[in-house]
Amino acid sequence: MPRRRSSSSSSSTGNRSGGSAAPRNRTPQPVRIRQRTFGDFVKAFLAFVALLVLVVGVPLALAMTAGWPFPETFEPMDWLRRDVSVSTFQSILVFFVWLAWAQFTACVLVEMKAALSGVGVPGRVPGAGPSQLLARQLVAALLLVGAAAASFTPGLSQVGQGMEGNQQSIAAAQQTPGLFAQQQEQAAGTAAALAEQASHAAAHAEAGGGGAAKQGDTKFYRIQPPEGRHHDSLWEISERHLGDGRRYKEIFELNKDRVQPDGSKLSEASLIRPGWIMEMPGDARGGDLVEMPDDAPEVSPEARQQIHDYAKTGDTAQGGGGSGAAQVSLPEQRPAPAPTPEPAPAPAQDDAGHRQEHAASAQDTSAFGLPEALLTAPLLAAGLLGALGHRRRQALWQSAFGGIGGRRGMEPPTPEGDAQDAQDALLVGADPEGVRLLDRSLRGLAASLAAESRALPTVYAAWLSDGDLHLQLAQPAGKPPAPWQLGQDQTFWMLAKDDAGQYEDSDTAAPYPGLVSLGTMDDSRLLLNLESVPGIVSLSGREADRAAVFASVAAELATNGWSDRMTVTLVGFGEDLTPLAPNRLRHLDDVEALIETMEAETRQRRGALGAAGHDSVLTGRTGPAQHTRWAPQLVLLAAEPSADDAVKLAELAADASRLGIGYLVGAGSGDLPGAAWEMEITAEGKLLAPLLGLELDAQLLPAAQQRAVVELFVEADPDRGPDGPVHTPPFLVDISEQGRPAVYARLVGPYEIIGLDTPDGERSALLHEALALLLLHREGVHPRVLSSALWPRGVTDDVREALIERLRAWLGTDPDGTPRLGTDLTGRLTLAKSVVSDLDVLRSLYHEATQGKGVDSRAVRGRLLTDALVLVRGPLLADRPEGRYRWLTHEIVDAQLPLLVADTGLALSEFHMEKDRAEKAIEALDAALRTAPVDERLWNELLRATHALGDPERLTALAADLMGRSGARGLPPRTEALLDELLPTWRGAVAAG
Repeated sequence: MPRRRSSSSSSSTGNRSGGSAAPRNRTPQPVRIRQRTFGDFVKAFLAFVALLVLVVGVPLALAMTAGWPFPETFEPMDWLRRDVSVSTFQSILVFFVWLAWAQFTACVLVEMKAALSGVGVPGRVPGAGPSQLLARQLVAALLLVGAAAASFTPGLSQVGQGMEGNQQSIAAAQQTPGLFAQQQEQAAGTAAALAEQASHAAAHAEAGGGGAAKQGDTKFYRIQPPEGRHHDSLWEISERHLGDGRRYKEIFELNKDRVQPDGSKLSEASLIRPGWIMEMPGDARGGDLVEMPDDAPEVSPEARQQIHDYAKTGDTAQGGGGSGAAQVSLPEQRPAPAPTPEPAPAPAQDDAGHRQEHAASAQDTSAFGLPEALLTAPLLAAGLLGALGHRRRQALWQSAFGGIGGRRGMEPPTPEGDAQDAQDALLVGADPEGVRLLDRSLRGLAASLAAESRALPTVYAAWLSDGDLHLQLAQPAGKPPAPWQLGQDQTFWMLAKDDAGQYEDSDTAAPYPGLVSLGTMDDSRLLLNLESVPGIVSLSGREADRAAVFASVAAELATNGWSDRMTVTLVGFGEDLTPLAPNRLRHLDDVEALIETMEAETRQRRGALGAAGHDSVLTGRTGPAQHTRWAPQLVLLAAEPSADDAVKLAELAADASRLGIGYLVGAGSGDLPGAAWEMEITAEGKLLAPLLGLELDAQLLPAAQQRAVVELFVEADPDRGPDGPVHTPPFLVDISEQGRPAVYARLVGPYEIIGLDTPDGERSALLHEALALLLLHREGVHPRVLSSALWPRGVTDDVREALIERLRAWLGTDPDGTPRLGTDLTGRLTLAKSVVSDLDVLRSLYHEATQGKGVDSRAVRGRLLTDALVLVRGPLLADRPEGRYRWLTHEIVDAQLPLLVADTGLALSEFHMEKDRAEKAIEALDAALRTAPVDERLWNELLRATHALGDPERLTALAADLMGRSGARGLPPRTEALLDELLPTWRGAVAAG
């Protein structure tokens, strides 16, 4: 849908770009009708002569000299047989002259009709840009002596300027979605008319007449309460006071995004509320209009004050920017391929009721038992999911290499209750591709600027809109490097989603690590750059609502994928959030400790910048001057500081943006000394910043979801106490002959299914993928997790349910009639025990060999370990098609399987070495290395088994092979030390070989 900027943002942005100042009052100014002079009559006469010659004289001359353009007979075949001569080319040329005359004559007729009928935007003759412009100037000059045209038509002396200005205004109108949505033709004409009115007003201001309308010339209308079934609408207001209901758009443009007395804003023409105040165009008429409250005694004192306050929120107040405060505005999207007619606005109550019903139904169908806060935060969810996966892999590696006693961590615990819901919501809501594009795009921009020896521009905010990335700059920074483009003005850089795909991973330092999601506005997601704000950002509202915002900001900063490193200092909250990222999150007890810490940090950064010769941290993040000390310091203070502490924080934050330090501070009343930007979180989840023109659907992390997310990280912590989970698979199968499954899937290696017919049609691959996901999650899979894994871009409920029913029918039932695809008490999909995979069998065989019957029986242990290793045919789902099974990136099974195979190979090698069967041990280790080729434990045991053969040449060859596998990094220290012990001459032998 088209995007609109707030009026305040538009004004401020325009001033920053260095353009000429536009009139602050958006009310169209009356155009002065200049007096006709003798020169006007001369121009009109010359225009009449020119039109007479071009419209009448040209065809007469052509008819007399070259004849009519149409042939006397219509014989196409005879024409083709004729010889091509000079007369043929002359006839073709004459034909095109006739065509040009006909086009120009049509332009004259169109322009004449528009001028005489009073239509300000004439129709457009196809392909007749210059011809129609010339016709317009001639007709205007001819009618200049008339009262109708003298007020808006430029003279013949302005033909060149008029052409340029008209083309610019038309281009601007066509590239500005949201100006009007009826037709681009009307938008272009209206833009041209408004531009001319603005020039008149600007000239009037320079002459001392005042650039804006006086207060007495400004009219206001107060929306009336409903009477019976009748509700006020902008269409009816326009019809009553402007004489034409179609002019409701003028009222909308004057009042959109301005704060109303109840705190809300006009965002759609069809949604107005009783008590709202509407500024009206200057030609509005009617008895219920208010010129100004001081001159209208019938207006109540309360209404008089409200109108006074509302008048101050116009362009003059909002765009003044006396303090130089930064502004954030919603970026405009690229123009839609084709404009669609805009319907007249419906009555406010009916439209609002429909929207509420739609929102309620959407909430009912989208939540489906999962926390909405995590479902609607794709970047936060992706960061948390990535950090959680890293934590679980870390536990696996530490467990595998003896970092944790008792092999704890090989099987991560299965979450339950709220933690399980939180994990499912992360899987459904995460947008890792969006994070990847954002990270690559920002680093690619930094690399391009560094290559051009250009500094990074200061970025206040980033907007993600339909996959496009918009950066809002603090000030114009020239033309961006390709493939970036200038956005709606000089302070916006835009990167289209398709262009972002050309960026690859880069080792360039993250340029804007302080970006953090705050919420969405008109389907666009805002990321505020906390470290660039020139001062403190304050957040007011109820304590619980503020805490949800602070928790969301802290969690995303701690786990996001577009930052290298940072320090996030939490004060007044968040002590339990530190497990999310202990190396990023720092908790301080009180404001006093914060001020002491940040005073030292501020001094250190100022000194470091001065010593390095940089004016800000941005110049230290690009080129050869990259240093880790330029990582941002972000302070989140949830508790409201005292007045003295607030002043101290304001002093520290005065130079914070240059130093890469950002402050987000809670405020109970919203009035915080030194706050550059003020925001408020409402009980309805709206994040309001009236001076910035923002009304976002806030991104929150409520207390319940915060506890659930923290529980996931705590359970995955590899350094927890000895009361953690033991190495027990979540699902053990009966490995005896009596436990033969009804459905057997081979996942370790190429994907095969035994016991089921192959489904027909294109849905076969989809059903196979769904079954693989269920087999890897014996604890159950939420239906929404299943659908988001198969359709990452989203799918409707009916398609999801249809797939589940097909999957249930394909799997069938057990002999006792029990469906093999069931549903547990939480609504999650589960598989019957008769459906197993080779990975289930592999885990069960290893567990039975090392913790079951194999502990007391050597023969049983050897047979079980040998059977387990035979199952390994390659990596997990080795032949999976490209583009599918992307959900595996969120899993840790790809790390579990190599470790499990390595453990099996090591156990079988030990079994053989007990009887001095070195060749058998080497055979087992080689089999394990095919699936776990970089496991250092296998390398070391292979060296020991080879050494036991007493063959130095074979050991030397193995050392050379391991050297080749290790690459430029060289052998791991423990492997190198083992070789020194087993074969002291190995270095020389490998070098000689």
